[in-house]
Formats: sequence, C-alpha cells, structure tokens
Amino acid sequence: MSMDTAACDPQVACPSCAQPMSKRALPNHDGGPVCLDLCYPCHALWFDRNESVRLAPRAVIELFREIHARRDEPRNALAARPGCPRCRAPLALAHDFAKAGRFSYWRCPAGHGRLTPFFQFLREKQFVRALTPAELGRVRAELKVVRCSSCGAPIDLQRDTACSHCQAPLAILDADAVAKALREWSDAERRRPVPTPASVAQALLDV
Repeated sequence: MSMDTAACDPQVACPSCAQPMSKRALPNHDGGPVCLDLCYPCHALWFDRNESVRLAPRAVIELFREIHARRDEPRNALAARPGCPRCRAPLALAHDFAKAGRFSYWRCPAGHGRLTPFFQFLREKQFVRALTPAELGRVRAELKVVRCSSCGAPIDLQRDTACSHCQAPLAILDADAVAKALREWSDAERRRPVPTPASVAQALLDV
C-alpha cells in the first residue's frame, strides 16, 4: 500500500533524462515511509542511500506489480553518463550480487544513492533469473540482436552474453521465478514484527 508523500523531499530530476521523477512513499521495515523516485519513461528508480534495503517486503511486492504493469510502455535508453540528482557528479556503473545472481546499477561516487533500472531491481529482488545455456542457445538460433532490458542498448547475441554498455547479463522474467519471489516476499511480510508506535514515530523522524 502506498503512503502519503507529504513527508518526502521535493521532486528530483531523473539522472538520465533530467525530467522530474515521480514520488512514491512505501513502507519500510519499521512501518514508516521510504520515499522513492521513479522515472517511468526511463524505467528506472533512484534510491537514496540504503533505501533499497529498507523496503518492507510488501513494498517490494507493490513495486514489482507496478513495474510489471508498465512493462510494455515505451522506454528511453539510459544516458551513457547519468548524473547524481543530489550532487550532479557522474554516476559510476557498479555491480553487486544477490540471491538471483549479479545485478548492476549506477552509483553516486559521493554515496548519495544509486540509479537502478526496473529490470535490475527485479533481478536484485529475485523476480528475474539468468538464462540457462540451453535457453541462450535457442535465443541465439532465433535472434541476432536484442535490446538490453536494463539500458536499452543493442546486444549482439552471436558475440555477447551480456550488454556491452552496462554489462547486464541476459536474463528473463519467467512465471516460476515470479511465483517463487512473490511467495518468499509474502512469507517475509507475514514474519515481519508489527511496528510499535515508538518505532513508527522514530521512522518518521529519520526520513
């Protein structure tokens, strides 16, 4: 369930296209809000420092459903050198590992946050899995070039198994991966302790 965005900072410009990003307030682990910035034309999220790990399980589920509902909308290719919306420094491409494998994003060198493509967020939260060698072989037999789901750059399937622009590996969103991730995040939400009034008040002060 979305929360009131009144406590959120003013809109920020998308690090890629420079247009105002949409604000979303979602629950964190303490029951207070996490204020996220989303650029739907670029299919990307801006996370201020540690916001991604502060999301409550039901917030992850809600973001998945919203991203999935917009999966067929036109998308801008990400800029080659997106800039931090806080300090304007060029963002650096970074890689990390989650249970579902490697995912990538663009991080602020001063630690203000990171720009994460929708597809890479789904990979981080286990909704997306890597292609198996057999699946990759079938795709190569049918297609020569595909567009990267993270940045929109072309991938030459006869030569590469990852995007040469953002190094995102080829991956798919399949029904089994989605069902498993939804089950795990739903179980995590049920196990989550009920926040106390004191913890909610502290969370609101920390925003």
